[in-house]
Amino acid sequence: MTEPLLTLDGAARRYRLGDKEIDVLRGIDLTIDAGEFVAIMGASGSGKSTLMNLLGCLDRPSVGRYCVGGVDVRELEPDALARLRRERFGFVFQRYNLMPHLTAADNVQVPSVYAGVARAARVSRSQALLEQLGLSERAGHYPNQLSGGQQQRISIARALMNDPDVILADEPTGALDSRSGAEVMRILCELHAAGRTVVLVTHDEHVAAYAHRIVEMRDGAIVSDRRRDNVMPARAAPKRVGALPTFKADAAPICGLRAISARIVQALAIAWAALLAHRLRTMLTMLGIVIGIMAVVSIVAVGEGAKRYMLDEIAAMGTNTIEIYPGRDWGDSEAGQIKTLVAADAHALGNEPYVDSVTPGVSRSATVRHGNVDVQATVSGVGEHFFHVRGLTLAEGASFDAEAVRRNTQVAVIDANARRKLFGAQAEAVGKTILVGNVPCVVIGVAADKGSAWGGGASELTIWAPYTTVGARLVGGRRLDAVTVRIKAGQPSEAAERGIAELLTRRHGRKDFFTYNMDSVVKTVRSTGRTLTLLLSLIAVVSLVVGGIGVMNIMLVSVTERTREIGIRMAVGARPGDVMLQFLVEAVLVCLMGGAIGIALSFGAGAVFSAFVTQWSMVFSTGSLISAVACATAIGVAFGFIPARNAARLDPVQALARD
Repeated sequence: MTEPLLTLDGAARRYRLGDKEIDVLRGIDLTIDAGEFVAIMGASGSGKSTLMNLLGCLDRPSVGRYCVGGVDVRELEPDALARLRRERFGFVFQRYNLMPHLTAADNVQVPSVYAGVARAARVSRSQALLEQLGLSERAGHYPNQLSGGQQQRISIARALMNDPDVILADEPTGALDSRSGAEVMRILCELHAAGRTVVLVTHDEHVAAYAHRIVEMRDGAIVSDRRRDNVMPARAAPKRVGALPTFKADAAPICGLRAISARIVQALAIAWAALLAHRLRTMLTMLGIVIGIMAVVSIVAVGEGAKRYMLDEIAAMGTNTIEIYPGRDWGDSEAGQIKTLVAADAHALGNEPYVDSVTPGVSRSATVRHGNVDVQATVSGVGEHFFHVRGLTLAEGASFDAEAVRRNTQVAVIDANARRKLFGAQAEAVGKTILVGNVPCVVIGVAADKGSAWGGGASELTIWAPYTTVGARLVGGRRLDAVTVRIKAGQPSEAAERGIAELLTRRHGRKDFFTYNMDSVVKTVRSTGRTLTLLLSLIAVVSLVVGGIGVMNIMLVSVTERTREIGIRMAVGARPGDVMLQFLVEAVLVCLMGGAIGIALSFGAGAVFSAFVTQWSMVFSTGSLISAVACATAIGVAFGFIPARNAARLDPVQALARD
C-alpha cells in the first residue's frame, strides 16, 4: 500500500493569549494522497488557515504528529523545515504576497534562489513559467503595475518555480473578480491534471466545487470529509501549465564553496534592491557612517602629514647624525673645564667605516658689523663637511674647503636672516667684508632659508666660519664645543653610537663626554605622532559608534517594516541563515557605501586643506584607507547582527500575518 503524502494524526494547535491557551485546532486526523485535489472549507475562525499553515510546514502542531512523505516534521530543525517547504510545497496566497521592489520575473525566481539554482537555469525556468501563464510580456513589470489577476498568476508561477509536489492555495480567488478567479481556478485544475497535489482553502462553495474532495471545518475540528464525483469542470481553454518540464532533474543546485559564494552574491543583489527601494532611508542611515569614516580618515591623514612634516624638518638637520659634547650630560657644571674634545678626535672618527663625514664645532655669540649696521649673531666654527653633515644648501656663493680650514682663512657663510639684517633685501652679500667681533671676514656664501621649525627662531642670526679661524681668533683655544658625526646610510645608529663612545673613551682615557643621537628625536616624534593620532582617532571613533547605533536602529525599523517580506521568503524556502545573511549584508553594504563616501569626502577635505595650509598637507596612506574599509565592515557586522538575528528568528506564520 502506498504511503500517504501528507498525514495529520491527532494534531492540535494551541496559542497562548496572555495567561490563557486557546485551541485553534483540535484532534485533526487527515490523510492526503499524492495527486488529490482537496478543498478545505469553513467560516472565518474555523481554523482552516491554521490547518493550511501546518500542512505547509509554516507551523508545527502543539500536540500530535504531522508527517510529510513519512517524515515527522517535529523532528526537523529549522533548516530542514525550510528545505521541505522549498522542495515539496508551493504557496499561492490570497493577497499574492509579491515583493514590491522586485519585478515579476524576479518574484518568480525567489524560491530557486534559496534552492541554490544557478542564475541561467532560474531565468530560463521563470521565462518558461511566465510564458505558459501568458505573462511573458509582463516579466519586467513591478507588482504595482499588474492587475490582481496578473499578480495571482505571478504568485502561481512562483509556487511552481521549484516544481513542488503540493500546491497550497489560501483563498486564491478571494481578492479577485469573477473572471480572474475563474482563470486562477482553471490553472489550478490544469496543475492537478498534470499530476500535482492541490490543497486549497476557501469559504466559497463555488470554488470548492472544483475539488474532488471537500474537508469542512468548524471550531477547529473537521466535521466533514467527503469525496465528490460531480466535479465542476474548468472552463475550456488551451492548456498552459500541464506540459511544463520538471525542474529538479535538469537544474541541479550548486554545492560547496560555489553555493556559499552564490548565496552571498544573491544576498548582495537582494540587499542592493532593498536599499534602492528605500533611497532616502538608506542615505540617512549612511550619514553617521559617512561622518565617522570621514573624521577618522581625515584625522589620521592630518596626523600623518604633521608627522612627516616634522620628520622632514629633522631630516634637514641630518636625522642620521650623532652629536658629541664634553661633560656627563646636559647642564653639567664641569663641562667648561673639560678640554679633551679636540679636532684630532674628529679626524679619528672620520676614519671609522660607519662614518660618512664629521665636522668639529665651536660656537660663540658675537657682534657682527657691516657698515653702520650692528647685529648680535651666533658665530659657529665648523669644518669643511659641515653643510653636508647638516644637509644644508647654499642660495648664493660657496662654502669653504679643507684648505681654508687648514690655513685659518678669514671667510664666512651667513644665513638668510643675517643677510637680510646686514645687507638688506636687494644688496649683494657675496664678496663683502663683515666684522665678526674684531675679525674681518669675507662673505663667500649665503645658506638657503629652510624655514625649519627645528633650526632656531625666525629672528636668530648665524655666521659659519672655519673652526680653526674661530678657535684662534675668537675663542683662543684648541678645545671644541661639539663634534657632529654623520652616519653612513644603512648603518644602525645605535651601534655607531656605541662605536663612537668606545673610540673616544680609549683616546681620552675616560668617558668625559656624552652623545646625543638625532635618531632618538625621530623615534620620539614618531611615537608622539602615533599617540596623538591614536588619541584623535579614538575621539573620531565615537562618531563611528554613534553612526553604527544609527545603522542598528534603522535596521531594526527595517525588520519591523519588512516582516511580511521575511515571512514570504521563509514560506518559499528561505532558511533562517538566509534571512540573517540578507539583513547582515544590507547593514555591511550600507556601511561600506557610507565608508566610500566618507573616504571621498576626506580627499575633498585634503584638497581644501592644501589650499589654505602650504607648509604641509594631509597624507592618505593605503593602510589608513584599508583600515577605514575594515572599520566600516566591522561596524556593519557588529551593529547589523542584532537586527539580522531578530529577522531570522521571526515565526513565518506571524510574519505573514503582519500587514
